[in-house]
Amino acid sequence: MGQDNVKIAVLSGKGGTGKTLVSVNLAAAEGNAAYIDCDVEEPNGHLFFKPQNTQEEIVSVKIPRVDGDLCTGCRKCVQFCRFNALAYAKKVIVFDDICHSCGGCALVCPTNAISEVDKRIGVIQDGKSQGVRVITGRMDTGIMSGVPIIKSLLKRVRDVNGMVFVDCPPGSGCAVMESIADADYCILVAEPTVFGAHNLQMVYGLVRLFQKPHGVVLNKCTSGANPSKDFCKANNIPILAEIPYDKHLGVVNSRGEIAVREHTQEQLFYALLERVKEAVS
Repeated sequence: MGQDNVKIAVLSGKGGTGKTLVSVNLAAAEGNAAYIDCDVEEPNGHLFFKPQNTQEEIVSVKIPRVDGDLCTGCRKCVQFCRFNALAYAKKVIVFDDICHSCGGCALVCPTNAISEVDKRIGVIQDGKSQGVRVITGRMDTGIMSGVPIIKSLLKRVRDVNGMVFVDCPPGSGCAVMESIADADYCILVAEPTVFGAHNLQMVYGLVRLFQKPHGVVLNKCTSGANPSKDFCKANNIPILAEIPYDKHLGVVNSRGEIAVREHTQEQLFYALLERVKEAVS
């Protein structure tokens, strides 16, 4: 497999492990690449890249609207909806927060009383930073699921000519599953603690379920015990890199600067990039 249009998903069992640190620096090291921020609840990759000439697009989903004059109260729409987004109490009530926008209720309505309207759920911003295309999704306040935004984000990579680095949401829920579904390779980022090993085990189980090739980056490493490293050795998981607990790297990161552009641990990230390319070749 060549490196054109190769999607590399970077994920971790919780926030704060260094997932964005790794994905941002890999994209910056590659140069002609795309960075996709699928952590739509709290995206922060753009704070490092500071993309220019950004274009914004609203993301909407379809939700049902019921015409009371046409509705006969047959309840077929209520019976159809497996997500309980519809109820009947003298009239059909729509709970759009839990609607999955399948459109089935409109199809089963015998009187065509149900139509669909757009509901805004977030935005996508698309810009450039020194050759890196930076695509960010942001979910509006109060929205229950960011999965439709992630789907819209990932559709944009079809026209990318180069490597694509997907910064996944933390954890192992539905949004993460959507983020890695089409990935060619997964990088699991973990901290060297007992809690870090537990979270690594979670995402390791997820990538095995999806049968994705994968490797681990251990972040904030010291000379002490490293339960996450022990877990990798016990399960024959490739360790792609060990990022040291580096105060200067922490300062650079906290300032919203990209380490490889600031010549901080740059050789480590370039070496990591080469190992990832070897793994997907």
